[in-house]
Order: sequence, then C-alpha cells, then structure tokens
Amino acid sequence: MVYTFGVVTIFPEMLSAVTEYGVVGRAFRDQRCRLCSVNPRDYTQDAHRTVDDLPYGGGPGMVMKPEPLMAALNALKQQPALVQAPVLYLSPQGRPVDQLRVDEWASASGLILLSGRYEGIDERVIALGVDAEVSVGDFVVSGGELPAMMLMDAIARRLPGVLGDETSSTQDSFVAGRLDWPHYTRPFQYAGLSVPDVLRSGHHERIQAWRHRQACERTVARRPDLLERWPLSTKEQAFLQDGYRDGKSDNPLLKTKG
Repeated sequence: MVYTFGVVTIFPEMLSAVTEYGVVGRAFRDQRCRLCSVNPRDYTQDAHRTVDDLPYGGGPGMVMKPEPLMAALNALKQQPALVQAPVLYLSPQGRPVDQLRVDEWASASGLILLSGRYEGIDERVIALGVDAEVSVGDFVVSGGELPAMMLMDAIARRLPGVLGDETSSTQDSFVAGRLDWPHYTRPFQYAGLSVPDVLRSGHHERIQAWRHRQACERTVARRPDLLERWPLSTKEQAFLQDGYRDGKSDNPLLKTKG
C-alpha cells in the first residue's frame, strides 16, 4: 500500500524539504508514500489569484478566504486514496500531537493536511471541511507548512519498510510512553567522559536492563507528565530503586541527587 499525503498550501515547493531528503525522502522515491499538493491560488477567480482578505470586525493581518481553500480540499478528496482521509488543520489552537495519534494516522491509507497562512483561515472552512485541529507545540510559526512536514516525517517513518531497521521506530522516544535511553559511539573516551562499561560487556540482558532503567530515569526527570498516562510498572520502579540506591545514576550525563 502506498500512503498518500494530501497537502493544501500556497507554497508547495517548501514540501521538498521532506520529500527529497533523508530516509523519508527515500520513502517517497521508493513510492512507499506519495504527495498530492494543491495550491488554493489555482482555485481563485481574479487576476491576482487572491487567497486572503481583511478580517470582519477589523484588526491586524489578513485571513485566508473560504472559497479557494474549500475548492482545494474538495480537489484532494477526488483522489481515490484520500476520499475517506481525515482532514487536519495545523493550528496552535489544536490538540497537541503525540505518538499515539501519529501511529493512528500511520495505520490509515492517507491524510490531508491544511496549511494556513497570515492570521489564520476563515472559521467556516474549519466547520465545513476540517476533522481536527492539531498543534505541534505551544508556539506560533509563519504558516502550517513546517508543522505539516513534521507530521509527514513522523508518519512516514512508521510505515513498513521505510526505516532500514524495523525496530528503530519502536525504540524512539514516546513509544510506550518512555523517553529514549542515552546513545554512545566511538571514541570510548571523549572530553573526560567514558562510555558506560555495561555497553561494552556484550551481555545482552544487562544492556537491555540498563537501557530500560535509563529510559525510566529520563522520563521521570524530564517528562514526569508522561507517567500520568503510562505509570511506572513494578519492574520499572525496581529499576529506579536500583539506579538511585547509592544516590546516583549509572549515566554520567544524568546527574541525580540522593
């Protein structure tokens, strides 16, 4: 199955940053996923191809008009792979995206992403053509293209065959509600810091136990909010007790207090 991304944007050339580079770019070249972008300017009726206008009620900035946006969305809906695809509007007012939602969207056959510009889009487009507003963080950028590309990358790497090692994505941060563990490579010593001995032991079970404990430690220290949804198991609580028994962590880069 080829996963189809439909994107509404007035800057379709920006999307090449995700479709032409890296492992996700290779997924597009290998036709594991494909892009259908539509420019709402192509659905305007005036010589200037106007897609924005002054907001009712006054105020700064411009608002994207409903007619060209709805026409662009309807054009994407004509694609067989996108007929039933959910339409997401990238907005700082949307519900934050997490890995569970990314996995949900990756299990479908396609997704439509609406990228706004200026002060936003006419609210009637949201009411008539959008299934959900989503946010990639509590900050504002100039348009929805960058957030859209972030979602495209996150979804594409979860598709079968995209990553060289199929276990890579299952060990990412946020999968199973834990942050990733520390990673090391050569040289063994750098700037006075050494690679933990357990990683050079060749003992697979000890290495896995160390990594699991480090993932739990980092989650507790950096993102305790994740534990509300994914509480520590009895085994993980034991990992933490072992790691803090002497008032310190095995990870030299993660300093903890006793």
